[in-house]
Amino acid sequence: MKLTSNNFQQQEDIPNKFTCDDDDVSPHLSWDEFPEETKSFALTCIDPDAPGGGFIHWLMANIPVESTVFNENCDCPPEADEIKNDFGMNEYGGPCPPSGKHRYIFTIYALSIERLEGLNKDNFFETIKGYTLDSAELVGVYKRS
Repeated sequence: MKLTSNNFQQQEDIPNKFTCDDDDVSPHLSWDEFPEETKSFALTCIDPDAPGGGFIHWLMANIPVESTVFNENCDCPPEADEIKNDFGMNEYGGPCPPSGKHRYIFTIYALSIERLEGLNKDNFFETIKGYTLDSAELVGVYKRS
């Protein structure tokens, strides 16, 4: 499976536009080469370098299998569910590190189930684990100026 962006490459800087220092909109993302038996996708963006570790910037599930591209400022399909992140929002929250350069790991998961119910940030990863067929990561980095 493969996850890419038109806005940054693997291990490169995430442009300001997609951070709290500017428009704070989600970047372009596209994915392909997923298993044929995929029935839906889930998406995450996590900052593993945050104080306390694992700050959740974006959680999404129930992305239809036909949706394989999100343009900037997510034109998310209406069937998809955005789940409350660590900012307390049900939408993308861009990089906003308190100090230093942090990694932001975008992960797309190919799932063997069409729809998941009752997801929240506490049960999200454990729930999708049982349905994950494959996944792909794209890591961007950001340091506030």
